Amino acid sequence: MTTTAAPIQAKFPAKIEVYSKDYCPHCTKAKMLLTSLGATFQEIDITHNPNGYAEIQKRNPTARTVPQIFINNQPIGGNDALHVLHAENKLLPLLMAKP
Repeated sequence: MTTTAAPIQAKFPAKIEVYSKDYCPHCTKAKMLLTSLGATFQEIDITHNPNGYAEIQKRNPTARTVPQIFINNQPIGGNDALHVLHAENKLLPLLMAKP
């Protein structure tokens, strides 16, 4: 008898994007929070990308630092903003929203 494994489903349907740099401790903390919640996300590492900040600025003109987190194309902000949303029980509803 052959068993076929079901495809792995993301725990949350939201499209999550994290702009980061490889030496950024705030980026690491934001990614750790998302991972601890079981969220899958696309990491866009701009460490060696000279156009990285320009891309962030197009999406969120007020952004000046990394990480920059987008959930369903909505700018969330950085690590502090992500943790505040989580502490206020507002993050999970955003993660549950379909793109």
